[in-house]
Amino acid sequence: MSKYKVYVYAICKNESKHIKRWVNSMKEADGIYVLDTGSTDDSVKLLTSLGVNVTVKNYEKFKFDEARNESLALVPDDVDICVCTDIDEVLSKGWRNELESIWTKDTDRVRYNLYFTFDEIGNPLSSYYISKIHKKDKYTWTHPIHEVLGYVGTSKENIITTEAITISHIPDRSKDRSFYLNLLEEAVLENPEDDRNMHYLGREYMYNCDWNNSIDTLIKHLYLKSSTWKEERAASMRFISRGYIGLKRFDEAEMWLKKAIDETPYLREPYIELGALYYQLKQYEKGIEFLEKGINIKDKSPEYINEEFAWNETPYDILSLCYYYTNQYSKSLEMIEKAVSINSKNERLLNNYKLIKERCNNIEN
Repeated sequence: MSKYKVYVYAICKNESKHIKRWVNSMKEADGIYVLDTGSTDDSVKLLTSLGVNVTVKNYEKFKFDEARNESLALVPDDVDICVCTDIDEVLSKGWRNELESIWTKDTDRVRYNLYFTFDEIGNPLSSYYISKIHKKDKYTWTHPIHEVLGYVGTSKENIITTEAITISHIPDRSKDRSFYLNLLEEAVLENPEDDRNMHYLGREYMYNCDWNNSIDTLIKHLYLKSSTWKEERAASMRFISRGYIGLKRFDEAEMWLKKAIDETPYLREPYIELGALYYQLKQYEKGIEFLEKGINIKDKSPEYINEEFAWNETPYDILSLCYYYTNQYSKSLEMIEKAVSINSKNERLLNNYKLIKERCNNIEN
């Protein structure tokens, strides 16, 4: 017999291609509640046919936090544990039993890993902690986009962490997300002192290759009094550098990556980006210096700020080229072997391995 009443809740808009997979993943719950925000496909019909409790609301001006809060309000008050997911996500099998085994009457929220990139056979490559499993009455959603749970309880928040529950984010990459930029611009206009909104807006400008707006916005983020989280500050600095690379202002790009290293010397990402920049500028010895420093950092940040390029074959690939162009062929071979061991299906890496190995053999002979 279950110790707790567990309900899943979500928002939905045109998610029909994910719904069967999602419901199958969530069916360990006692009930599933969905707020549909204006689907034009058969999402509502499909959810209803699978036993999901669906409420439909069309928004004149959509905001993610408002929709999340209205979907949370659908959850019955007898709930012990609320589980919020997106419909393009999949919880690991047995999540309910694990959740019940770790939850106590004093638990407010649970942290667990979100997998967000995968190899060609579906093995997870990158992850970070999220915490969207929570008590109902102690939380409210905040921020109109990139929304987060805000704690509104009166006692100290009690968050527990588990490695046994994971969730995989498998999105539809073709889905239109262009409205994110407008939502972020509006959010910053409404609250220009909010560091989270400012960082995400600068990042969104970067994604859109709007280099000048990205740089200006991210610098504003760094000057906000509330901008105190070092990892996010370092990310802003790295993104500013990418903007200057886009503008071909490489001295400034270099300066901002060095600032990112000074801000978070324990993170691998800024070292790898700086090493890659030096490679691009054909400053191979400097590239080697910073790439080697980067790969010697073995602990990945558990926060969303970690990036796949710093932890896959990329650093070893670029290092092999830097060593090659400085005539250090044995080190070049060592690095390309590591790159191939991580990604053995990349034809360019395999060709580089063959060429570098031949060069080493010719030198030995």
